Amino acid sequence: MQISAKADYAVRALVELAADSTRPLTCESIASSQDIPFRFLKSVFRDLRAAGLVRSQRGCEGGYWLGRDAASITVAEAMTAVDGELFTVRGEVPEALSHPGAAQGVSELWRDVAAVADALLRRTTIAQLAARGGAARDATTAVPA
Repeated sequence: MQISAKADYAVRALVELAADSTRPLTCESIASSQDIPFRFLKSVFRDLRAAGLVRSQRGCEGGYWLGRDAASITVAEAMTAVDGELFTVRGEVPEALSHPGAAQGVSELWRDVAAVADALLRRTTIAQLAARGGAARDATTAVPA
């Protein structure tokens, strides 16, 4: 399974929004803090907005907010918002695969891999990832006793 740059950027941008939900964040500030190409991130935000995962506010106080609570947004939703299907084999969903003869087990393997990945990505929320990042950030800035 290959995670696209677009999916990685989408998840990282959502986590950044979740980490600071007190104000809207600009695309520029997220691109800078996450080291994501600005023009690429604008495209990602278009897809996230169309999926209802973010909302935008125009003007000098503008920027992006999460479209709903971070605890209700899964990594799977973010990835499908920008890429479509989570897992494909040569452009086909694993459920549609049917290899002939001795390779039948390969089709089953791809379905099993897709099911495990799907389950993990659907149970992992943006809030959980933001909390992990906050804990890591706190650990690196803690003053030893």
